[in-house]
Parts: sequence; structure tokens; C-alpha cells
Amino acid sequence: MVDISKPQIPFWESKKIHEFSQDEWESVCDGCGKCCLQKLQDEKTEELHFTCISCEFLDKHSCRCKVYKNRFEYLPECLNLTKENLNSTLPWLPSTCAYKLIHEEKPLPTWHHLISKNKEMIHLLNFSVRDKVISEVDVDEEDWEDFIVDIDK
Repeated sequence: MVDISKPQIPFWESKKIHEFSQDEWESVCDGCGKCCLQKLQDEKTEELHFTCISCEFLDKHSCRCKVYKNRFEYLPECLNLTKENLNSTLPWLPSTCAYKLIHEEKPLPTWHHLISKNKEMIHLLNFSVRDKVISEVDVDEEDWEDFIVDIDK
């Protein structure tokens, strides 16, 4: 029997991120779409810059990958964020990424769907890339530098 007098601690606060089940891992994604933005890295400083140019497979409205289950067949270099490679992929994620926040033992924002119970909240509050991106097929790679944006604002 479950003791209802004690509030249940959410899995993302009661477990280390590497202990998450696959379903828990997948549920953490807030659906912002920022990880699907093209990034440029300064050769001298190694500083990472996000652009408003998205992968061609990002649905600009839902902020979800159109080919998620088979994405590596279409795009072998797609960022494969896993529990095993989280440390090496963290720099390529935005500061608001739920995976990064949990790894850094920071709280999820109140708009995150695991807290708000509303997967649209991120879009309603304008924290996603919904309808704000240009597909990479529409921009010459030599022009990407002109599309650098501050995604944390």
C-alpha cells in the first residue's frame, strides 16, 4: 500500500540521471527543439554559438524530430544524447536543457511538462524554437554565421 501522507519525490529528484529508466530518460526532454539547431564553434576560443537554423528534420511547429526513431540513418552525425555520453554532449546543449539541469542538480523550470503537466507550456511561454527557425536546406552553410542567436533569452 502507498503511503499518501508523504508526497512522492519525483524520479528526477530522487535518482541520479544515469539511474533513469529509458522511459524516464525520454520523458525528460522538454521539447524545446534547441538541440536541433545548427551550432558554430569558434576555432580560436572553442566558444559555441547557436543559430536559428534547424536540422532539416525538425518539425518547426511541434519542435520534434520528424524521423526520430531512424534519425541516425538519415543523419549519422545527429547528436545522440544518452546516459553514457551525457558528459561529453553537455556543451552542445542549451543552458535550459532539462538533461543539463538535472545533471547539474538544478531544479526544472516550473513550465517543464513534468511539473506543469502541460507539454504546450514551453511553447506558450515562448521558451521553445516553435515557428522561429529556418531549415538548413534554405540557408547556404557559408551564411550560417549571419544567423547566430542568443537562445537563452
